[in-house]
Amino acid sequence: QVQLVESGGGLVQAGESLRLSCVASGSIFSIYTMGWYRQAPGKQRELVATITRGGSTVSAVSVKGRFTISRDNAKNTVYLQMNSLKPEDTAVYYCNAVGFTGRENFDSWGQGTQVTVSS
Repeated sequence: QVQLVESGGGLVQAGESLRLSCVASGSIFSIYTMGWYRQAPGKQRELVATITRGGSTVSAVSVKGRFTISRDNAKNTVYLQMNSLKPEDTAVYYCNAVGFTGRENFDSWGQGTQVTVSS
């Protein structure tokens, strides 16, 4: 119904930057909140950052000052600018969107994109 496709992951060295993108498509009337979550090997999935339609953001303490979330409502796209990357940021990053199709609420997830940071 609502599909999310992430892109931008890759392999970088510590201190470098990456920009992740996620595009939502399908039956969409409105997306209330979009966000990024990550899961490192052997660890629980955790919130990285979220952003509402109006631009209010929430982010994990571990990424404050380094990561910035933004969105383009017209394009149904959310971004995650990741600067000063650390090996601890290595994880699969998942995009999430919560909204309304016009008939039903939805809570959709992307397939994930790998981010690997070497020291």
